[in-house]
Amino acid sequence: MEIIDNGPHPNAFDIETATVDNPNYRTVAWTGRYLQVTLMSIPVGSSIGLEVHPETDQFLRLDKGQGRCVMGPAKDDLTFSQDVEDGWAIQVPAGTWHDVINTGDEPMQVYAVYAPTHHAVGRVQATAEIAEQEEKEGLDEPPSWSVQPG
Repeated sequence: MEIIDNGPHPNAFDIETATVDNPNYRTVAWTGRYLQVTLMSIPVGSSIGLEVHPETDQFLRLDKGQGRCVMGPAKDDLTFSQDVEDGWAIQVPAGTWHDVINTGDEPMQVYAVYAPTHHAVGRVQATAEIAEQEEKEGLDEPPSWSVQPG
């Protein structure tokens, strides 16, 4: 299935099939002015990466695989821990440190919904290392037409 991020225009696609078939660490599937949908594939033993978004709520859903979700008020104080698997949803409040670690024996397939938008329109990043490098180089910025906090 080919995913084309058509920006802030009406869109519909089979998100479960697209998520399960996505081979990339991150594929930006749709970008709106206030919200973004990304697909993620997390290799065995890897994770989404411990992070915090001060002004962003986040919704994640596993469509394949299993993992452990951790969250908390500080990166060294992850007081919430929950095993998750296919069909589970994770809600991350703004300002909460979080990570999802693949504890299974196959890639963990996840989709994430961010509000506001975080990434460049249609960005595809095969690995976490590429995603991190592109963020450092300023190549993965939200579009100027998206609405950002403050």
